[in-house]
Amino acid sequence: MVLTVRVIPCLDVRDGQVVKGVQFQNLRAAGDPAELAAEYERQGADELALLDISATPQGKRTCVETIRRVRAALMLPLLVGGGVRSVDDAAALLEAGADKVSINTAAVERPELIDELADRFGRQCMVLAIDAAMATDDRFEVVTRSGKCRTGIDAAVWAGQAAQRGAGEILLTSWDRDGTLEGYHLGLITQVAGEVDVPIIASGGARSAEHMAEAVAAGATGLLAASIFHYRQWTASQLKDQLATMGVEVRP
Repeated sequence: MVLTVRVIPCLDVRDGQVVKGVQFQNLRAAGDPAELAAEYERQGADELALLDISATPQGKRTCVETIRRVRAALMLPLLVGGGVRSVDDAAALLEAGADKVSINTAAVERPELIDELADRFGRQCMVLAIDAAMATDDRFEVVTRSGKCRTGIDAAVWAGQAAQRGAGEILLTSWDRDGTLEGYHLGLITQVAGEVDVPIIASGGARSAEHMAEAVAAGATGLLAASIFHYRQWTASQLKDQLATMGVEVRP
């Protein structure tokens, strides 16, 4: 079955405000999460991702109140990640209004958490977030703790293992491309797509509809971006119109 492509604006949140930088450095304020969520829904987004980028490095949980505010302003499916270390953490986010929860560092440190979340909430709620950096010319390594820790784990192998454990989707970020606007890392997407049979959300580097079409050809069905939306270079509807002219099947 051919899946229609989803365009997904991403809100990177720190201390209750949306921020954006390159590899989480030199962060600039981009706005209020609830206000941006409502704006992106009006502009034709298919889903929304909210990632608390300060939760894991600071050992905190994602702010539930922020999720409630965003949910009150939003009808779209909402993916939330950052600081999830247990079933109880995930339950709190789902209760606050998240439709899906992503885990990253905690899953690498304790892979059984993937099974536990999938068993408790269903694999459709369980998203594995993978931040991957180039290790060699043809190999990508999982990085954790907001890019501060290189694990030596092959990203494609890890994605395959996680899907077998119950991850229903892979949020795949090229750490080398994050915030650069140089395009998604197609080699990374291709490698992971060869190991999993679950949907892949491509993340890191999108600047144009051409970049997004390339990611779809490499195996992605979700197209996540932040900077191009925050700084009003594109709306989701504009991107979807462009993708449709390229033969990519998008949602209305």
